Amino acid sequence: MVACDLGSNTFRVVEFDCRKKVRLKEYEKIVRLAEGLSESGKISKAALQRLLKAIEEANGIFDFPRRPHRCVATAAMRLAKNGLQIREEILKKTGLDFEIIDAKEEAELTRLAVQTRLRELGMRDDSCVLLDLGGGSTELTLCEGEIHIDQSLDIGIVTILEEESQNGLRRKIDEYYQPLAQFFNQSLQKIGSRPQYFVATAGTPTTIAAFLQGVDYNHYDYKKINGMVITREMLHKALERLLKMGEEERRRWVGVGREDLIIAGVLMLEKIIAICGYEEMIVIDDGLREGVALKACGENLAK
Repeated sequence: MVACDLGSNTFRVVEFDCRKKVRLKEYEKIVRLAEGLSESGKISKAALQRLLKAIEEANGIFDFPRRPHRCVATAAMRLAKNGLQIREEILKKTGLDFEIIDAKEEAELTRLAVQTRLRELGMRDDSCVLLDLGGGSTELTLCEGEIHIDQSLDIGIVTILEEESQNGLRRKIDEYYQPLAQFFNQSLQKIGSRPQYFVATAGTPTTIAAFLQGVDYNHYDYKKINGMVITREMLHKALERLLKMGEEERRRWVGVGREDLIIAGVLMLEKIIAICGYEEMIVIDDGLREGVALKACGENLAK
């Protein structure tokens, strides 16, 4: 099974062995689909061309026509005025049909992947706050026993950086995440207790985890990342180191096209952890892409 996740910043693909539940092949490319979206309300021609080039590269690895696959798209395609038009253009030129899923399904599929990984790591999977910090949206889910409460905000790393310079980022982040603080406090009252873990997935926490291990972008290995614990102090020190770097050096650590995004991402991550009142987070690489694969595998095996 091949699963494609078209995010607001990154296009990610995985080939998954459904019986062994392991990754066989992976692909990731920064396409910045949401670039200019907050200003124009549309996905640009330049962003579409970057995506089409990435799909062509990925097809050379996965051979999409010969393998069962499911492709999903998230916040950028949900928000864009021309989202359906872009979807049709992609289908026409590549043969891939990207289903534009809503925030609820995105949260459910991400939770499926993260909880599966937590179990494989021997950790409790039913008592956590799960953060998925994306390029165009922020999803926060509280899990306690059988209770799952989620919230999605149309605030992401790409979109917030386009609206505000780095000098004003902290103020803008404080302003935008006030509803998240209200949601979290109300959710705690509903479930009656604070979940045991704070778990983070997506590019910012995984990149910082690799950075703290001394692993640059080109040598990233998800197996070394899953389950890593990062304290707030470690996160802040990583931010300070990145701020002191020039763009070229920072690019080596975090990837081409992410040298500015990583700063905004860490500031947003720091704020959300503080809102939720945790001193550390567990980093999980598995996210929406793996959730799509796991669900598709389950459906296929049940047939």
